[in-house]
Amino acid sequence: MENQAVNEGKTNAIISHFWLIGLIIALILNNSKKNSFASFYIRQMVGINLLIMIGNYIIYNFIGSFAGWIFGVVIFILWLISIVGAFKGEEKAVPVIGEHFQDWFKNL
Repeated sequence: MENQAVNEGKTNAIISHFWLIGLIIALILNNSKKNSFASFYIRQMVGINLLIMIGNYIIYNFIGSFAGWIFGVVIFILWLISIVGAFKGEEKAVPVIGEHFQDWFKNL
């Protein structure tokens, strides 16, 4: 049964990783028939996209471009961990903050 949820939600989980437009498309596709696997990665990507916005506007502008660049590299690594987990069919939360994303965005 769990394997069926992964197979049905894998496409939406992968789509959610492609910038903000992919996240919106995945949200719309997952809204009609909720899938736990797709919802897991949609919550991950909402959190990662918020971190990207924080990095672009706050860290880069107020702390400096080097700190913004380092933050961007860290976010890219988190994104890679997430998309590899989606391709493998595993619910793999991003390190440190991934469990918080699941809790904060549990209504998605």
